[in-house]
Amino acid sequence: MFRQLTSKFTYPLIRAFSTSTRSNMKVTVLGAAGGIGQPLSLLLKQCPLINELALYDIANTAGVTADISHINTPAVVYGFDGKERLNEALHNSDIVMISAGLPRKPGMTRDDLFTSNAGIVQEMGTAIANVCPQALVGLITNPVNSCLPVLCETMMKEQKFDPRRVIGVTTLDEVRAATFVGMATNIDPSTLHIPVICGHSGITIVPLLSQCNPSVNIPEKVAHQITESIRDAGTRVVEAKAGKGSATIAMAWAGANFALKLIQALRGESNIVACGFILSDICDTKYFSLPMMLGRTGVRVAYGLPKMNKYEEELLRMAVPELKENVEKGIEFARNGKAAAEKSQS
Repeated sequence: MFRQLTSKFTYPLIRAFSTSTRSNMKVTVLGAAGGIGQPLSLLLKQCPLINELALYDIANTAGVTADISHINTPAVVYGFDGKERLNEALHNSDIVMISAGLPRKPGMTRDDLFTSNAGIVQEMGTAIANVCPQALVGLITNPVNSCLPVLCETMMKEQKFDPRRVIGVTTLDEVRAATFVGMATNIDPSTLHIPVICGHSGITIVPLLSQCNPSVNIPEKVAHQITESIRDAGTRVVEAKAGKGSATIAMAWAGANFALKLIQALRGESNIVACGFILSDICDTKYFSLPMMLGRTGVRVAYGLPKMNKYEEELLRMAVPELKENVEKGIEFARNGKAAAEKSQS
């Protein structure tokens, strides 16, 4: 019942564009001194396509900047410490990766983080809207299902919002899907590509193992086990770290891979496809994670729902109500503040 649905939102299609490459690229990491921000910044420093890497956090940025700047790759690294330097860090940014916020602790769900992290995302959304609204923005800060609506609605208030340019990073779900399928089938996971749709927490994560490329034969029982493993992976990491962190290293890897796709798209490379959480009315929600093609202005084409088997259709049917609640919580926060968002969920 879902597979025929397509989004009514218009993401302007660039039918023809130059294939010439850009010579300058500035990437800014917001939350660069954090558990995700540090390894993310390290991975981005290794990218030869980045000329300037701006690292921002409210504290401890100087040490991270000094450390990373010693790596002998072309990107010049600048550090910006404290809220008063946020705008300076964002100046002339081509890509902004937001990893700022508190990590999950044992017993916490992603939604438990919302009260703390929504305000941080709102502050950064205002700054991006006023300083670099043309930048492509990748939001990592959890819970993405609620924080991306906060970011987008905040930029809407500033009248500087382009839905093509602001994307919630759900790449870690794809990375985990490929890893777990590879382990179950003895196939190199780096060769597997599996779309993961809907959202980025708990039951809203809907891996479409049936659409694995290249195709693999996964027994139904194993597919169910892998799906649950993907959904529970973050919680297992939090528990294994016993209060000392969350999924930071794998998230940094996934975030860096997504940032690279944004860089490739900005450079004019073709056929850059990824899944991401964006403004969409798929399944009657206001935001949704789905496959898309990226271009110089962000989302060139937002695809409709991929083909699904009956099990995956049922997963999606069960996921949509929770996703709607997550999304509405974020919208309510952006429009009316913390108290209103909490009241709307009570």
